Amino acid sequence: MSEAAHTLTVVIPLRVKPRGGRKAMVTPGVLALERRQDITLIKAVARAFRWRRMLETGRFATINELAAADKINSSYVSRVLRLTLLAPDIVEAILDGRQPEGMTLAWAMGAWPVEWEAQRGKCRQ
Repeated sequence: MSEAAHTLTVVIPLRVKPRGGRKAMVTPGVLALERRQDITLIKAVARAFRWRRMLETGRFATINELAAADKINSSYVSRVLRLTLLAPDIVEAILDGRQPEGMTLAWAMGAWPVEWEAQRGKCRQ
């Protein structure tokens, strides 16, 4: 037998899609099941909870002190800290990459309700 008779060629169509600041290969059948992990949003959520812990433990007395220590604008710190007010299931969905389409850091930095049930309703829109 020739060498060509033992060779199997498999062709899998792939697409490259941007995902959270990096590129991911997507196969046609996986598209519906793929995770949409938004690394930028995940980092912001993690940062928000870390900053909240620093304030609660007294490491920093004010948002201004915290912002100065991290060399960032206190307004930005305040807006990111609001992410700690998201409903726990929404935070979990973000961390798992199951957040609704369109839920980005820009969305999270915008206006959304404080009540968890109202947040869930806004996420479904």
